[in-house]
Amino acid sequence: MNTDWNRQLSEQLDWHWQNQLRPRLDGLTDDEYFWEPVPGCWSVRPRGKSPVERQVGSGDFAFDLTEFDPVPAPLATISWQLGHIITGVFGERTANHFGGPPVSYLTFPYAGTADEALAQLDAAYAAWLAGVQALGEEGLSRPCGPTEGPFAESPLSELILHINREVIHHGSALSQLRDLYLWQKRG
Repeated sequence: MNTDWNRQLSEQLDWHWQNQLRPRLDGLTDDEYFWEPVPGCWSVRPRGKSPVERQVGSGDFAFDLTEFDPVPAPLATISWQLGHIITGVFGERTANHFGGPPVSYLTFPYAGTADEALAQLDAAYAAWLAGVQALGEEGLSRPCGPTEGPFAESPLSELILHINREVIHHGSALSQLRDLYLWQKRG
């Protein structure tokens, strides 16, 4: 029996996307997108309005980013979680491996509304999934290369598994934040 690893890897993420994560983001409001459940959250904010020492991005809204992650890391808002998935999880990797446009935390135009962020997320996901689906067995086996730091010598399949875990992890955080937002309003 021949296993189609390319299909297995892309379907793992796509099943989660179609059945869990993306439906949980439907109806996301701007209030939820920017909601900070505790003081000191990492977020996407209007440029110049951050309590952290460094905001990055190219538009009117910027992403909170520190040079070194504090321990413990601050809680991240829905806007920050989405910005991370769009840029660092999908965008940079699509650019590095599938010929997508250059994407960087430093220059990305972060969304100022929930609808804009979801449109960015959908586009980044579609580009990543198309790239993974087009790889084939040979593509899954090739080394990731120097852009992937600890994954440089690893086959691309390992990076894809890592991306799947990242999306599931941050998707869980997004879902939990939406639940907390809903329940604090009922409180």
